Amino acid sequence: MNVFRRRELKFLLNPDQKQVIEELMAQRMVPDKYGRSTICNLYYDTPDYRLIRRSLEKPVYKEKLRLRSYGRIQPGVDVFLEMKKKYKGVVYKRRLRMSQTEAMEFMNRRAPLPEDCQIGRELEYFRDFYQNLEPRVYLCYDRQAWFDPEDKGFRMTIDRNIRYRMEGLDLTAPVGGALALEPELSLLEVKASGGVPMWLVEHLSRERIFKQSFSKYGRVYLLESRGRSYVG
Repeated sequence: MNVFRRRELKFLLNPDQKQVIEELMAQRMVPDKYGRSTICNLYYDTPDYRLIRRSLEKPVYKEKLRLRSYGRIQPGVDVFLEMKKKYKGVVYKRRLRMSQTEAMEFMNRRAPLPEDCQIGRELEYFRDFYQNLEPRVYLCYDRQAWFDPEDKGFRMTIDRNIRYRMEGLDLTAPVGGALALEPELSLLEVKASGGVPMWLVEHLSRERIFKQSFSKYGRVYLLESRGRSYVG
């Protein structure tokens, strides 16, 4: 899918909570096609970090742009150029698949996108509106992902080892960086195009797992602003 519209709920889990959630998922859901994977991202922003600073102000509308791969890639391998917007709590994501070379040529204004389509025109408008976008942060994490076989619009993911760096901003470079979150914590994301199933709501309440506001890129920006990171 290239277009997503859904709500995303986030929860920080300690090791015991993570184990409980994993056991629940094994009973209720099915691993998605990537199953366990390492996701790597390059987040684009302006020199003064306009996009993430705006996002941290919690406005009604916010947006971001990133280049994503599944694991370290070789030059020319396909990646996803993704534009993510959030309006009144609803997340809208547009993405196109292309080679890393094509994505970098487009972002550097040396070539058009390989596909002429509505999503491509939205990506081009985003790039041109902010004018001086460049990769600012490399961010990676190990993910487990599941979907509900009875509701393909409902997914859950658990991210661990959230790492980042401000140099070596290249998806062909080795995976790794400083920890952006305490090593014992994991991030649960609940992604639903409709309502969240009652069995999950009841389970989270029973285990005292509460929704939190959390942005991986926002976390990195705040850590760097304060001169702090977690050493694993």
